[in-house]
Amino acid sequence: MLGAGFVFATLDLIMKITIKATKIELTKSLKDLIEKKINSLEKFLKIFYNKKKIKKGRENVEAWVEIGKTTKHHQKGMIYYAECQLRLPRKYLRAVAEGENLKWAIDEVKEELEREIKHYKERWLAKVKRGGRMLKKELKISPAARFPQKGRVVEEGI
Repeated sequence: MLGAGFVFATLDLIMKITIKATKIELTKSLKDLIEKKINSLEKFLKIFYNKKKIKKGRENVEAWVEIGKTTKHHQKGMIYYAECQLRLPRKYLRAVAEGENLKWAIDEVKEELEREIKHYKERWLAKVKRGGRMLKKELKISPAARFPQKGRVVEEGI
């Protein structure tokens, strides 16, 4: 049985995050919040992990985050915005959100990126599976070399 002191090490992706603040000051707590939210998306991106690119010094995934106020003189309403652009292999995903609170806008961006990543991942996996099915169909194997099927046996005159 494991005690409370054990920590499991997982495979961490290398994600480069660039943060830009417009018309507001970027504090350490705000920077930590953004990094925490964007890094939480890594669990959906493990399928795109490539050790060869990391050895060459390139990141698998890059994120550009911009936060700020839409205007300087407004005090109420949807005045804060968060925007994030995520670079995946052969694909860019982008999410924008506005809110009364900057933290809400960051949460909305994270949720939208999560939906887009899941959608892109499903399409990517479907394309891989489709290619495998096409390859299997193109392979011509003799009926004598096939594995026998359970159930009723059809005589093919071999």
